[in-house]
Amino acid sequence: MARVLLFGPLRDLAGWRERELDPPPSSIAELRRALAAEDARLGEALAGPGVQVSIDQQIVRGDAALSARSEVAFLPPMSGG
Repeated sequence: MARVLLFGPLRDLAGWRERELDPPPSSIAELRRALAAEDARLGEALAGPGVQVSIDQQIVRGDAALSARSEVAFLPPMSGG
C-alpha cells in the first residue's frame, strides 16, 4: 500500500493529510492523475509551480516510479529569507 501525504495549503484544500492507496499507482504522474480525477482543484494545485514531491523522504524531480510501499509527500511552495 502506498502512502500519500499532503502538507500546508495542499492538505487544507484536499481536506485530508494522509491517505493509503491500494493498489498503489505505478508513478508520480499516475498518482497526480488519480488525485486530479477525484478533486480537480487539488489536481490543479499539485501541478502548480513550486510544488515539490518527496518519495520516501527524498525530493524527486519530474516523474518517478513508485513501489507498493512508497511514501509520497506533496510539499507546497516554500518561501524564506
